[in-house]
Amino acid sequence: MTLAARVIPCLDVAAGRVVKGVNFQNLRDMGDPVELAAHYAAQGADEITFLDVTATVDARATTYDVVQRTAENVFVPLTVGGGVRSVDDVARLLSVGADKVGVNSAAIARPALIDAIADRFGAQVLVLSLDVKRAATTPSGFVVTTHGGRTETTLDALDWAREAIERGAGELLVNSIDADGTKDGFDLELVRLMREVSAVPVIASGGAGDVGDFAPAIAAGADAVLAASVFHSGQLTIGEVKDALREAGVVVR
Repeated sequence: MTLAARVIPCLDVAAGRVVKGVNFQNLRDMGDPVELAAHYAAQGADEITFLDVTATVDARATTYDVVQRTAENVFVPLTVGGGVRSVDDVARLLSVGADKVGVNSAAIARPALIDAIADRFGAQVLVLSLDVKRAATTPSGFVVTTHGGRTETTLDALDWAREAIERGAGELLVNSIDADGTKDGFDLELVRLMREVSAVPVIASGGAGDVGDFAPAIAAGADAVLAASVFHSGQLTIGEVKDALREAGVVVR
């Protein structure tokens, strides 16, 4: 059976408001997360991803009250990430309405966190979020970053993806820092490489700027496509993206 490709709007949240920038810089206020999440659910979003983009940088937890209010008003799966440092953080997010939880910086600092989360809650709850940059310093040409793209590691992105899957990550959210917010299209090479190493679903993120950008990402191997600014600005609707995917022969819900 062919699985339907998912279309996922992303709410990057800072100080309780949805924000968006370019290459994770110069963030602009885009609105209230609860209102936007409800709006996208009504448009037919398959899931909504909620990333507290300054939680790790500010060394604080995700804003739980915003997550809870969003979950109470939106009845599609909600993935929440940003500032997740422990199994207890995951438990609390699930208790306020998250369906899946994304981990990034803390898992890089302590890879055993992936095992601990997967062992307690199951791989289906755990999304590994990878903020990836092109770099000549790694064999694949891609390096993992932390702290919202601000800090470059020495980890090869493909090696880290493999390790995380072996430890229990149930999904990969692959965000191209280079493409993020540029509206120049997804990094298709990065998507293809991640597909080759991943036995779990891959979500392509970063760079969507036109209705025609989404089908190539699916063709490159993504199971889902995620975007933010094109939805927040009203340039595209979820329905328009799904229509374009259907026209390209992609199965959608």
